[in-house]
Amino acid sequence: MSAVHKVDNEDLNERRRAALAKIDNAEFGWFHIRACLVAGVGFFTDAYDLFAINLVTPMLGMIYYGGTLPSDLDLGIKVAASAGTFLGQVGFGYLADRLGRKRMYGIELMIIIVATLGQSLSGHGVSLSLPASLIIWRVIVGIGIGGDYPLSAVITSEFATTNRRGAMMAAVFAMQGFGYLTTGIVALILLAAFKDSIMANPANLDYVWRILIGFGCIPACVAIYFRLTIPETPRYVLDVENNVNRAEHDVSVVLKENRNHLQSDDDSEKVLANPSIVRGSSSDFIAYFSKWQNFKVLFGTAVAWFCLDTAFYGIGLNNSFILSSINFSSVKGDDWSTCWNAAVGQTIIVLMGSLPGYWVTVFTVERLGRVRIQLLGFFMSAVLFAILGFAYNQIRNYSIALFIVLFSLTQFFQNFGPNATTFIIPGEVFPTRYRSTGHGIAAGCGKLGAIIAQVGFTQIKDKNGTNASIPQLLEIFALFMLIGLFVTFLIPETKGKTLEELSNEDDFASPTYSHNNALDEQK
Repeated sequence: MSAVHKVDNEDLNERRRAALAKIDNAEFGWFHIRACLVAGVGFFTDAYDLFAINLVTPMLGMIYYGGTLPSDLDLGIKVAASAGTFLGQVGFGYLADRLGRKRMYGIELMIIIVATLGQSLSGHGVSLSLPASLIIWRVIVGIGIGGDYPLSAVITSEFATTNRRGAMMAAVFAMQGFGYLTTGIVALILLAAFKDSIMANPANLDYVWRILIGFGCIPACVAIYFRLTIPETPRYVLDVENNVNRAEHDVSVVLKENRNHLQSDDDSEKVLANPSIVRGSSSDFIAYFSKWQNFKVLFGTAVAWFCLDTAFYGIGLNNSFILSSINFSSVKGDDWSTCWNAAVGQTIIVLMGSLPGYWVTVFTVERLGRVRIQLLGFFMSAVLFAILGFAYNQIRNYSIALFIVLFSLTQFFQNFGPNATTFIIPGEVFPTRYRSTGHGIAAGCGKLGAIIAQVGFTQIKDKNGTNASIPQLLEIFALFMLIGLFVTFLIPETKGKTLEELSNEDDFASPTYSHNNALDEQK
């Protein structure tokens, strides 16, 4: 058993600050790039699996129901992944704080791989129909996807340098855009390959949707080894495992320093505990978040994410209905052309709006700040949804191209705005012992918004005729964007601040000591 060594408290606090300073002020290098790529591949897979269903459900209706999938089944299949994602975000968020980031990282990808294969191989049975089987598998895949949110966000933020943390987290999240785009591209390739057989018999769309879903396994399989071998974050080792020796050793390994002047590998195995460390517990959790300055941050991030996802998934999982309502995708009597146009429409919207929005955030988040981008995104999304909602028929009748441009702009300002920042900020503003839990709670509230939006969209869109109430839904989404705008004022700006400065705790800070001072002393 490792021996626990006691050293002067102030010395331990100085060593803690020095280790954190090295991480915060490190030169951007290959390790940071690798961390972004490993986390980013997961988000590519997440978006692919979530949004591929947008193109799959119309195919299921054509194959098995002679036209359109019944609304209750369409709702069940689409909302299942969001329900699973909620469970995964909250559950994995808690477990990553309790058991460690490294121990949980990779498990969520294993779940995604198994459940994705399960979806693509689902079939009718005596006791279980195909839609029921898909719903079950999509709940499971959602759990895996949900786990990726707090784990990837927290691991990226805890390894990142202070002045590039926002850009690194935004780059990880931006891989969603490529996943979303790839669903449309893969669908187009498959539809082109199977065109003749589908034209002869629409039932051959069965090949297309199964391959389209199953393709989502490939990127997850590529990333799983790297996730399983990523080191534990030094902040977790310092502030939760409470092992100063191990943290110093891990920092030197990550930054590829010469460790001779620090300690030997044998020394790193000795547990050097800091009695000043606050241990995470249910009572401490309540005490921390019972303070208004801390609770308002959790409340603000959670409600902002709820408002964002209400519109983002209400729209994102129903693009085919909206494109059909403006007579862009639906071709009467031609199932292949209807599917083709839906895939083209989704690809155009992603290329014009979503993908540019993600990457504008990556390149501006460190200059403009998180809060300013979130306020801008919510404001512009509210304006655009209001225009599309109140002038829906006029715009549609005047020009379909204009409608698609405006609709794409809503996607742009959601991604150059709250869709990115609601992911970034919760990974920065909570103390290490609750960082993953806090992120999971905020993200879970977002998925509650997605579930409510999906149920509401299905119940309202056909209220006065097929797709007739979509304008009213767009107006509702505009209202949610305004609510998100107002709660953003509860959230602190995180640009240029260390994670310890943002946690609203003293964190052993001294008025005469800074991270930069600690770094200078090590030199």
